[in-house]
Amino acid sequence: MEKLHTLESPMVYASDSLRKEVNLRRYISLDTASDLFHLSPLAPHDKPLPRPPPRRSFTESDMNIVSNRRSFRDEFEHAAAETYLITKLAFTLLKFLGIGYRWLSKLGALAFYALFLMPGFLQVGYYYFFDKRIHRSITYGPNPRNRLDLYLPENMDSPKPVVAFVTGGAWIIGYKAWGSLLGLQLVEKDIIVACIDYRNFPQGTISDMVEDVKQGISFICNNAASYGGDPNRLYLAGQSAGAHLAACALIEQAILENKAKSVPEESQIDMKEKELSWRATQFKAYFAISGGYNLTKLINHFHERGLYRSLFLSIMEGEQSLLRYSPELRVQSLLGRARSLLPPVYLFHGTADYSIPYDASTTFANVLESYGVHVATRIYDGKTHTDLFLQDPLRGGKDALLEDILGVVHSGDKDLQMKHATSQQRPRLVPEILLYLAHCISPF
Repeated sequence: MEKLHTLESPMVYASDSLRKEVNLRRYISLDTASDLFHLSPLAPHDKPLPRPPPRRSFTESDMNIVSNRRSFRDEFEHAAAETYLITKLAFTLLKFLGIGYRWLSKLGALAFYALFLMPGFLQVGYYYFFDKRIHRSITYGPNPRNRLDLYLPENMDSPKPVVAFVTGGAWIIGYKAWGSLLGLQLVEKDIIVACIDYRNFPQGTISDMVEDVKQGISFICNNAASYGGDPNRLYLAGQSAGAHLAACALIEQAILENKAKSVPEESQIDMKEKELSWRATQFKAYFAISGGYNLTKLINHFHERGLYRSLFLSIMEGEQSLLRYSPELRVQSLLGRARSLLPPVYLFHGTADYSIPYDASTTFANVLESYGVHVATRIYDGKTHTDLFLQDPLRGGKDALLEDILGVVHSGDKDLQMKHATSQQRPRLVPEILLYLAHCISPF
C-alpha cells in the first residue's frame, strides 16, 4: 500500500495494422486537416482571460474577451477541419471493429435512442450554439481536440464556484458538447462550468487522453480567477469514461504533488511545487458519475457489451497498462501521503446500469474508505447508464443527481442555497412516452 509502481512497458497492439494506424494518428492535427482544405491554421487562445470588475455584471465586450471569440470564417474553417478529421478517424475505427453482431446491434439501438430523444437534443443544441453564456472551443493546449467550452453565469457580481467536467463516450465518441445539458443546469445555479474535450481513440490512446485532461484541468486551475471563478471553490467531475479519466488525472497529479513535497531540502520543495501546473489539493471535491475504476474486472464485461477485447486493449495501450490506468488498483499502491492529497470523492451510479455495473463504484468506494480517503456513494435505484446524466435532466422538474451535486457545491454558501431554493425548476424537454422508449432501447 505504501509504494507506487509506475508501469513503463512498451505498448502492445492487437495487430500490426493497428500499430501503424496508431502511429499515424500521432501525426494527425487540425492544422494538417486545414492544409488539405487550403485553410489557415487555427490560432491558439493565448491571451489571458481578464477577471470582471467586482459588483457588476458582464457586458457584451467582457464576454467577447473572456471567450476570445473567433470570426464566422474561423468557426467554419474549424468545423470543416474537424469534420474531415473525424470522418477519417471514423473509417480508421471501422477497420478495427470489422463486422460484429454486438456493435452493429448497438449502433442500431443508438439510432433509435437518439431519435426518441431528438426533441430534447434539438432544444439543447439550440442553446449550445446560441446561448451567450456558453463560450465554445477555448484552446487549452497544443494538441488536436485541446479545447473546452466555458459556461459563465449572467450575474458575475462575485467569484463563482467552478466545475471542471470531463465528458464520457467509451474513450471513442467523447465530445465536449455532451456536457452541455449539465453545463446549462449548473450555470443557471450561478456555477461556472468548463467542459473539457480530449483526443479519442484512434486519434489518441489512454495516455494521450489522460494528458489532455490534465492539461485542461491545468488551464482551468490557472485561469479560474480570470473569468470570475473562485480559486478556492474548484470541483472536478466526470461521467462514464470521463469519470475514469478524471480519476486517473487526479491520482497522477497527487503522485507528482507528493514527490514535490518529498524533496529533502526545503528550498527544493518550493522549486518543485512551483513546477506543478496544478495540484490535486486545489479541488474541494471530485464527482464521479457512472464510472469504471478497475479495468481488469471490466474488460470481459466490455467485450460482451460490444467493446471488443482487442479494441479495448488497443485503447488502453496493452494489457500491461491496465493496472496503471485502473484508479481502484492505483490508489492501493499509493504512498499514504499521496492518498491524503486526494480531494473528497463523491460516487454516483444507477442500479440498472448495464454499461458499467454499479458495483464498480461501490467497490472503489470501499477501497478509498479503507485507505482513509473521504468518500460518499449515492446509488440510484432503477437508473441506467444515461438516466442520471441525460434522460432525467430532459424530463425536467427535480433532478436527483443535480440536487446531490448542488448539495456539495452550495454547502456553506447561504446565498446560493437561498437562490436555488427559490429558483424555478427546469421545464420538460421530452415527452414521457419518448423517454420511456429511449430507456427501453438504450444501448448503454
